[in-house]
Amino acid sequence: MTVAGNRLKHESKNPIQVALIDRFKRRAADMARRAAPRTILDLGCGEGFMIDALLRAGIAAEFTGIDLSPTAIADARERLGARATLEQEDARKLVRDGRSFDMVMMLEVLEHIPDPGQMIPILKQLARRHVLLSVPREPFFCALNFMRGKNLRRLGNDPEHVNHWSRSGFIRFLEPHFEILAAPAVFPWTMVLARPKP
Repeated sequence: MTVAGNRLKHESKNPIQVALIDRFKRRAADMARRAAPRTILDLGCGEGFMIDALLRAGIAAEFTGIDLSPTAIADARERLGARATLEQEDARKLVRDGRSFDMVMMLEVLEHIPDPGQMIPILKQLARRHVLLSVPREPFFCALNFMRGKNLRRLGNDPEHVNHWSRSGFIRFLEPHFEILAAPAVFPWTMVLARPKP
């Protein structure tokens, strides 16, 4: 997602969107509490909104955020200061460097990646204990966009979304590689807390 698009989503003044994003953040914090990680990697951290939300929710972990966008990382550093380690980095370099974390978050990222399957081995190598993943829940996400007049020519589909999963479809995508521990209700997204399989 573009920096501007992600910021608009998180800083929206629309009361319905604010309520949905706030619930998304609360569910992510609930899942982080359940996993109880000491270290968390936010893979595709953008401008640091989710790290900020978890810190505000009292999640006591050491946070690292990486993103390919230098603009997003600059914004994240301004937002988070010294509360997190933030790097403009590719996840594959973290794997090559032998780094790992108790929990890896990848929230609202996989729908943007042309070959999302390439991320599975990377996630499994980076996550010692848990992954927390989310994607838009289709067809509802597109339908809600269309109903509010967004991306009408694309029937509500965001032009940057190249993958589309139903809730059950996303779980099927993950199940060969991860043990699903929880999939909390967080409409119109699918969120999954899982443990890497050996």
